[in-house]
Amino acid sequence: MASNKKYWKSVEELNENSSIVETLRNNEFVEEIPTDEFLGDKDALSTSSTTRRDFLKYVGFSTAAASLAACEGPVIKSIPYVVQPEEIIPGVADFYATTIADGFDFANILIKTREGRPIKVENNNLPNAKTGANARVHASVLSLYDSLRLKQSKIEGKDASWADVDAKVTAALADAKAKGGQVVLLTGTMASPSTDRLIADFIAKNPTAKHVVYDAVSSSDALDAFQMVYGERALADYDFSKADVIVSVGADILGDWQGGGYDAGYAQGRIPKNGKMSKHIQIESNMSLAGANADKRIPMTVTEQKHALVKIYNVITGASVSTPKVANEEAVMKAAQQLKAAAGKGVLVSGLDDVNAQLLVLAINRALNAEAFNPATPRLIRKGDAKAVAQLVKDMKTGAVHTLIMNGVNPVYTLPNAADFVEGLNKVKMSVAFSLKEDETASKTKVAVAAPHYLESWGDVSIVKGHYSVTQPTIRPLFDTKQFQEALLAWTGNPASYYDFLKAHGTSVVAGGATWNKLVHDGFYVTPVTTAAGGANVDFASAAGALAQAKNLGGLELVLYTKTGMGDGQQANNPWLQEFPDPITRVSWDNYVTVSKKDAEKLGLVNYNVANGGLNGSYSTIEVGGVKLENVPVIIQPGQAVGTIGLALGYGRKEAMKQEMQVGVNAYTLYANMKSDQSAKVSKANGDHEFACVQLQKTLMGRGDIIKETTLEIFNTKDAAEWNVMPVVSLDHKETPVTKVDIWDSFDRSVGHHFNLSIDLNACTGCGACVIACHAENNVPVVGKSEVRRSRDMHWLRIDRYYSSQDTFKGDVELKEGASGLMNSIDTFTGMEDPSENPQVAFQPVMCQHCNHAPCETVCPVAATSHGRQGQNHMAYNRCVGTRYCANNCPYKVRRFNWFLYNKNSEFDYHMNDDLGRMVLNPDVNVRSRGVMEKCSLCIQMTQSTILKAKREGRLVGKDEFQVACSAACSSGAMIFGDVNDKESQVAKLAEDDRMYHLLEHIGTKPNVFYHVKVRNT
Repeated sequence: MASNKKYWKSVEELNENSSIVETLRNNEFVEEIPTDEFLGDKDALSTSSTTRRDFLKYVGFSTAAASLAACEGPVIKSIPYVVQPEEIIPGVADFYATTIADGFDFANILIKTREGRPIKVENNNLPNAKTGANARVHASVLSLYDSLRLKQSKIEGKDASWADVDAKVTAALADAKAKGGQVVLLTGTMASPSTDRLIADFIAKNPTAKHVVYDAVSSSDALDAFQMVYGERALADYDFSKADVIVSVGADILGDWQGGGYDAGYAQGRIPKNGKMSKHIQIESNMSLAGANADKRIPMTVTEQKHALVKIYNVITGASVSTPKVANEEAVMKAAQQLKAAAGKGVLVSGLDDVNAQLLVLAINRALNAEAFNPATPRLIRKGDAKAVAQLVKDMKTGAVHTLIMNGVNPVYTLPNAADFVEGLNKVKMSVAFSLKEDETASKTKVAVAAPHYLESWGDVSIVKGHYSVTQPTIRPLFDTKQFQEALLAWTGNPASYYDFLKAHGTSVVAGGATWNKLVHDGFYVTPVTTAAGGANVDFASAAGALAQAKNLGGLELVLYTKTGMGDGQQANNPWLQEFPDPITRVSWDNYVTVSKKDAEKLGLVNYNVANGGLNGSYSTIEVGGVKLENVPVIIQPGQAVGTIGLALGYGRKEAMKQEMQVGVNAYTLYANMKSDQSAKVSKANGDHEFACVQLQKTLMGRGDIIKETTLEIFNTKDAAEWNVMPVVSLDHKETPVTKVDIWDSFDRSVGHHFNLSIDLNACTGCGACVIACHAENNVPVVGKSEVRRSRDMHWLRIDRYYSSQDTFKGDVELKEGASGLMNSIDTFTGMEDPSENPQVAFQPVMCQHCNHAPCETVCPVAATSHGRQGQNHMAYNRCVGTRYCANNCPYKVRRFNWFLYNKNSEFDYHMNDDLGRMVLNPDVNVRSRGVMEKCSLCIQMTQSTILKAKREGRLVGKDEFQVACSAACSSGAMIFGDVNDKESQVAKLAEDDRMYHLLEHIGTKPNVFYHVKVRNT
C-alpha cells in the first residue's frame, strides 16, 4: 500500500506561499552565470592576436576574476568553459616550452600547467637545450602568484591606466627631445635580440637617448677582460665534462658563477668510469658549493688568491713574474703542475673581481689549449657595465638626465651608493620603472608600470652565441600589466604588437626548414657558429705584474657572494626560497657573516645550541669604507679562510614584502664599486641572534654506513668488498651478510612495476633544486622561521651535509677506530664534535626510503601507512590519527608531522594563506591538514600518470620514462628513478653496480632508495 506521508527538507517548504521554494524548485542555479564579467568585449576577443596559451580569455574561469571573486565572500562562482579548448583535458597536465630570463637566471625550461594554471617548472631535456633549472628557477612559478605584485600602473603613487602612463611618458620624451635633455634606458641584462632592435629604434627616434645595462651582481671585470682579448662584451663558456683537471680560483662553478648551470657537465666527469674521474682543486675564501665538492680545497684570502693565480700563470706559460709567498704554497704549486700536465684536458677558472686576474684566466686557458674553454660561443647573459652605471649616477646628481626609464632593475635596493641614486632620481624630470612589484625603486619613481611575470610574457633570449630561445606566455596576464617591449613599440610609433614583432624576428633567425611554430614548441633554435672568436695581442705579462702587486688593505677581507637559494634577492618574497636551507650552513630565513673559528675567538664571537636544539649566535658590526652594517648575525663556518669573512647578498628587503619575509641585512650597502671583495672591520655587537638551522650533525661520527666513501686509488685497486663493506649479523653464531638474513616473509616483487631511486653521491652537488621541485609537486607547506627552529620543518626531502673532524673523512675513521676504553672513547668522540678548520664535505639527499620491510608500517595502530605493490610506502591521510609512532620507529627520520593547519591559516601567512598563492597548488596531491603524518610518496601521482598515459596510447611504458619530482629536477644526474623490474632501465643497471649500497643496511629494512659510494680523486 502506497504511503501518503509527506516528506520535507526545510521548515520553509511548509509555507505554501513561499516564493523561495518555488524559485528553487524551478531553477537549480538561482543566480545568473556572470559571463560578461569573464568574457568582456566580444569585439576585442575576435580581433585578438594571442595564441592558444591565452585560452583563458575565451573560457569562463578567468584567473584574475577568480582571485578577485574569492575575496567577495564564501560563495565561489564557478562556470564551465564556454568553448573548451581542445588542448585542455580536465585532470591532464599540459607542458609548454619557455625560457626564464630575469636578469640573473637564464634557462630553457618547461612549464607544467593544469587547467590553465602554471604550477611547476621542469627542465627542457631536448638535445642542445641550455637548461639546468636551479632552486630559484623552480621557485619562480610561485613568484607569479605573489599577492603583493603591482597589479596596476601608478603615477605619483595613484592608480593609472596605461593610456595615462603612455601620454605622460610620450610628453616627457617630446620635451627631452625639444630641450636636448638626456634620456636613459637603464635595464638589467636581457640578452634579447629583439629587444636590442627595439632599443636601437628607440635611440634612433630619440637622439639624446642611451642604453645602460646594470647587473645587481656585477661581472664587469670579466666582461672587460674578454672584450679586450676577443673584441666582444661577453663571458667565455666552459664545458667541464671535457676536463680532467679543474682548478678554480674564487669561482663557485656549482653556484651562481657566470649564471650557473655548469653542474651537469661537471658531474659527468665526477662519476668514476673506466677507472678515471676528473680532479677538482678549489682555491677560495668562503666555503662554497664548489669547494665542498672539490677533491682538494685550499682556503686563502682574496689577496693570496691573486698571488696564487700569478704563480699558476708562471708555471703554465713559463713566465717569471715575482710574487710574494702565500699560505699553502706547496699545494698551489702542485695544482699548477697537475694543470700543466693535463694540458688540453685541464682548465682554470676564476671569480675574482679584477680585470688583470680575468686576463690571466684567458691567457692560461689559451696556453693550455683547454678543450673545456669555449670563447667562440661565449655567454651573453651578463652585460652590465659598472663604469657606465657609476657615470649615470653622477649625471643624475648634476641634473643632466631628463628622463630615466628602468626595466628589471632595483638600484635603490641593490646599488651600494643608493642614497646618491635617490638624490639624483629626485632631480630627474621623468622617472619610470617597469616592475613586478612596487619595490624600493618603483615606490620612488614618478611612474611605476606594472610589468608582467615572465610566465605571462613573450620574449626571446640568446643565452650563448648561436643559441636563440623564445619565452612564451603560459597563462593570461593576471593583472593590468604592460611589457617593456610593448611600451618601446608605442613610444617609437610602431603600431605592431610585440608578438608580431617577435615572430618576424624569430622567423628570420630559424633556417633549414624550421618554422616559428617549431621554434615556439621546442623553446630554442641553435645556429652553428662558424667563425671562431679572435684573439687580440694583449699584454698579459703586465696584467700578471699588476696582479702580483695586490696588497691586503688591512682588517679582514669581506667576500660578498650570492646564496644558491636567494640569488640577487629579486625573489625575496618567495617563501619557498626563504625556507630553503642553505646547502653549506643548513640555515634558512637569514643571511649572516661567516667567520673562521680562529677569527671568531679573537673577536669574541660565538655560536651555541640551546635546549630545544636551536642555534644561536653573536651579532656583529661590519664597517667597509665608512659604511656600517649593524646587527649582522654570525655563523662560525668551518673552512672559512682565516683573515676573511663572507656575507650573502639578496637579503634585507623591506618594500612590497610580507612581514615574515623581511629578514636579514642588506649586504649591497657594502658592495663598493661593485667589487665582491672588500677590506672590512668587524666588531662584536650586543645581543644574540636566533637561527633556523635544520642540521646539528657536524661530523660523520659513528655513522660510517650512512656516508660511504673511498679514494680513486682504492676503488681501482681493491675489491669492492673492501671499500663497500657489506654489514654482517650473527646467524647461528656465524657472521652472515645481512642480505642473507630476513625475519620477514617476502612477497614476489618481480611482477609488474617496482620502483627504485638511485642517488649517486659523486654526482650530487647539494644544489637543492630537488628540494624546491618536491615542494612544488607535492604541496609541501612553508612553516616559517620559528617552527623551523623547533625542528618542525616540513621538507619531504632534505640534503644532509657532513663535515669531517680531521682534514679527511678517512682521518675521522682512523681516529674513531683508534679509540679504546671508555674514557678515551668519550674524549675522542667529544673532540670529533668540532669540524676541521678545512674539513672535507659530503652531501646526501635523504627522503623516505620506501622500505620493503618498513618499520613504520608495523607500529601504526590504524594502518594509515602501508606498502604498495610497486614498492612505495603509502600514507592514507584520512586514517592517520597522529600517534607519531611511525616517526619514532623510522631509523631515517624522514616523516613529518603537521603540528598545525598550514593552509588558510593567518598564523602562517605564506602562499597557502591567500587565494592567489594557492593557485600554485598541484590538484593531484592532497593538501594535508593538522594532526597527520606526511612524507615522500615517490611522487605516486607522477608514476600513475605515466602508467595511464602508456595505457591510453596502447603501449608499454618506456624503459626510462618514469620520473619523480626530484629526479626530474636533478640536472647533475645524481638521482635516477625507474622500474627496477625492467632490466633494461638505467636504475636496474645502477642497482647492480659495485658502488651501490643502502642506508643502515644492517637493520634489514630493505629500502627502495639506494646510494652509490662517494669516490674522491686524491
